[in-house]
Amino acid sequence: MYGMTIELNDKMVGLALLIALFSFSGCASQAGSMIPQPLATAAAAVGDTSHEVPFDPFAKPGEQDLEEYDPWEPFNTKVFEFNRQIDRWVLKPAAKGYDFIMPNPVQTGISNFFYNARFVPRFVNNILQGKFRGAGIETGRFLVNTTVGLAGFIDWASDMDLKTPEEDLGQTLGFYGVKPGPYIVVPLYQPFTVRDLVGYVGDVFLNPIYWLALPIIEIGDIPSAIPHHNRTTTSLILLGAKAAEVVNDRSLNLEKYQGVEESTVDLYSAVRNAYLQKRAKAIQE
Repeated sequence: MYGMTIELNDKMVGLALLIALFSFSGCASQAGSMIPQPLATAAAAVGDTSHEVPFDPFAKPGEQDLEEYDPWEPFNTKVFEFNRQIDRWVLKPAAKGYDFIMPNPVQTGISNFFYNARFVPRFVNNILQGKFRGAGIETGRFLVNTTVGLAGFIDWASDMDLKTPEEDLGQTLGFYGVKPGPYIVVPLYQPFTVRDLVGYVGDVFLNPIYWLALPIIEIGDIPSAIPHHNRTTTSLILLGAKAAEVVNDRSLNLEKYQGVEESTVDLYSAVRNAYLQKRAKAIQE
């Protein structure tokens, strides 16, 4: 359209899907907190005090008028257990070692940096939902934190009360009446509904980092900081950055996730219920 074409070959498609699985934009309320292990959603729900009625990840199905459509449960439970073992034997030990050597203020700064980098999808989704005040706040946050906040490492904007709920494409689709569809657990990542998974991948494509800085998408002849043909370099940088973000966020939440796991009998159902509650409330806001 208008002389701009998206050029995708087999290698680019594979890389795009890989980054879609390991990249951020997700979605998530402090987006970076939705890290690829099964306790994140339940722990986030337990610790969420931003709503008048707190989440109850231990509520039984139907107690909160929430439809839990999980026709793929046999598959999902297997993937969920796989994710748990990855967390137990790989991610958690790495996070403990990282936590031992990395001061907590630095960890918080790194988390702030990755959150700041996801500005564009949040801004666009506010606009798509007609939340122009939220879009303005997101813009103010980005400008303040990128400048005086040293590329986002320091969250001065929150101290200035520049806060707004995070919006993503899954919420935008829900805003326009798209049903969530089946619940699905993705290997090495957070749970989704089909709608949220589509929105998650869409948010990846909304982020200009992926076509102006570290390209996995080619749009016509638009240049990028690293040339499009240098796929190895961009792949290593993106995967390295995601690994750092995941370990950093896991390190920041070691005790919270441990508490959820130890206090829950049916962890799969608790995580599913917490995720669906959290997404339903986010769309209602």
